[in-house]
Amino acid sequence: MSKRNLTLLTDLYELTMMQGYYEKGQNENVIFDVFFRQNPCNNGYSVCAGLDQVIDYIKNLHFTYDDVDYLRGLGIFKEDFLHYLSGFHFSGDIYAIPEGTVVFPKEPLLKVVAPIMEAQLVETAILNIINHQSLIATKTSRIVFAANGDGIMEFGLRRAQGPDAGLYGARAAMIGGCVGTSNVLAGQMFDVPVMGTHAHSWIMSFPDEYTAFKKYAETYPDGTVLLIDTYDVLKSGVPNAIRIAKEVLEPMGKRLKGVRIDSGDLAYLSKKTRKMLDDAGLTDCQIVASNSLDEYTISSLIDQGGCIDSFGVGERLITSKSEPVFGAVYKISAVKRDGEYQPRIKVSENVEKITNPGLKKVYRIYDETGKAVADLIGKYDEEIDLSKPFRYVDPVAPWRQRTFDNCTGKELQVPIFKDGKLVYEQPSLEEIRSYVNQQMKEEMWLEEQRFENPHVHYLDMTPNYYDMKMELLYKMQK
Repeated sequence: MSKRNLTLLTDLYELTMMQGYYEKGQNENVIFDVFFRQNPCNNGYSVCAGLDQVIDYIKNLHFTYDDVDYLRGLGIFKEDFLHYLSGFHFSGDIYAIPEGTVVFPKEPLLKVVAPIMEAQLVETAILNIINHQSLIATKTSRIVFAANGDGIMEFGLRRAQGPDAGLYGARAAMIGGCVGTSNVLAGQMFDVPVMGTHAHSWIMSFPDEYTAFKKYAETYPDGTVLLIDTYDVLKSGVPNAIRIAKEVLEPMGKRLKGVRIDSGDLAYLSKKTRKMLDDAGLTDCQIVASNSLDEYTISSLIDQGGCIDSFGVGERLITSKSEPVFGAVYKISAVKRDGEYQPRIKVSENVEKITNPGLKKVYRIYDETGKAVADLIGKYDEEIDLSKPFRYVDPVAPWRQRTFDNCTGKELQVPIFKDGKLVYEQPSLEEIRSYVNQQMKEEMWLEEQRFENPHVHYLDMTPNYYDMKMELLYKMQK
């Protein structure tokens, strides 16, 4: 899959603009920033994902003979431009915040520094990849937080919006904190655990539930998890599961690993099931719940005292049902003229749509306990000295006198491509997943993770950067 040529995965206007730049001889270096304006699901944070696929896309970026012939057939592109495309390759620089980093609105997740024709072409595919995977990783992180340490399994492939959404959604779900996926191809592609048991059809294909359970246990004695809600959980499913544990597995020296409930009142049924299993001496038997779960239903089940050890979450995770769009955008922030990058700003009557201009850096600021207290945007070439009180500007309330005291900082963006060559060492998916978990436990405030009215993470500016932005805004109004 990583070898696919996605060069034509773009909007037509990217190519028509490219031809316009080509004909006008306008191909100066520019800077584009990828950022988003608000967290999905009214969340207090997001988790960025998709960089690995962006890297694959850039590495494989080229126009084949068939691509050029197809574009020729549209009748809107001239031969000299098509000849240029036939030898096209990406020669610019890309900087990005590493995958799995907790991120916040209006800060640049990814920066493209390249000739304008190259920078224009890659817009659509980069947004497609980052928007989807960041959305699913963020949704998953919310669900994992709701589960309070209980395992979340991604079960959404059959309800995903197509094969790619199922595959890369599963990958993003692992970044967000899932312990495994039912998606076998995702398991192969991304080297992640695959999980699953059997369907109701297995039970119904046998003369009775006990026989179905028995055949399954004999086939998979080391990992027997039985689906107990095909007929009646408490009158049939649990008693038959206990019989299998005693009559089939224990004589083999095996234990019943778990039971799964996929319908009904999960809180009530899980508590009754737990008591029946414990009374039978099966205290180590796990209870798995599934059936249209999300962060809210899982929180409710836990609040009700549901005895559930892990959750299989499908459609509401893989489609991010509560918020189907991440909303990242790709905006030009500087143009190189006379050897210098001149800042550009988009002005709007909607304050949230005014962009942060220029060549810049973004830092995460930590207090003495290691908690992230704010993010900070500064000019690319200015020094950020946190060894002493550092004055910053809160753009929401710029009249306030603010300083960072006893703080440390970390630059968030790192080089990915330099002069078209990959310079970034890509971490494993498990390393990314562990990184997310470490941030959520050690760096993020609980107040930022709550579902209702979360604390808004501060995005501050250095005085130099704030003054530059204001000066540019005033200039644009003249």
